[in-house]
Amino acid sequence: MAERTPSWDAGHYEAGFQFVWQYGAGLLEILKPQPGERVLDVGCGTGQLTQEIAQSGAAVVGIDSSPEMVAQARINYPKLAFRLVDAASFRAEQPFDAVFSNAALHWMKPPEPVVAAMSAALRDGGRLIAEMGGKGNIASVMEALEMVLGRERVEELSPWYYPSLGEYASLLERHGLAVTSAALFPRPTRMDGEGGLREWMQMFGTRFPVDERGLSRLEEHLRPQLFRDGAWWIDYVRLRVVAEKRGE
Repeated sequence: MAERTPSWDAGHYEAGFQFVWQYGAGLLEILKPQPGERVLDVGCGTGQLTQEIAQSGAAVVGIDSSPEMVAQARINYPKLAFRLVDAASFRAEQPFDAVFSNAALHWMKPPEPVVAAMSAALRDGGRLIAEMGGKGNIASVMEALEMVLGRERVEELSPWYYPSLGEYASLLERHGLAVTSAALFPRPTRMDGEGGLREWMQMFGTRFPVDERGLSRLEEHLRPQLFRDGAWWIDYVRLRVVAEKRGE
């Protein structure tokens, strides 16, 4: 059974976390959507990258399981198609030429039904272009959370799936998606100001019951590693994959 979708503050997300879709610009260069293509944007959030795809002339559908995100996407881009649906449950009425996903798949547990649904949505020869958190992502933050809450509690509450390159490539290939390119790479991500770590936790770490004292402990523990030049640098590691749907 898929886990319940976190509740999102879409306004706060748009105001303070633009890096999520700004970093996705490089992924769009790999996607290279063409006029007339059908593209599925999985985990579309508030729709910024969905709009970029649409501007290429492609017919794009954005899906997300967050009511808050989909509602904001529809306000932002009323001419585009956004659907409130869990990715694992999505069934395409007609196949897509490409499936695109930026910074979303690591929120979708368990991963196998999501991969199966993405593969099923693609035509033979269609392509998957995706980037997500990979093995080692926010390792320092997770270690600090374990110090505050205990390892078992953190493992129980964690909403994230951060696979290795080999693990995720094997999963894709089991579902008819031949990996043509894959990379796992660090991307330290800046959160400005003294309160940057708290801002990050308030947006992405809401599953963890960390009180004021716990937040102070996190900051104290992580400051030597992650705070420099007046900002917190969250230790992101990204997994980027390009794959092609192969027919039977």
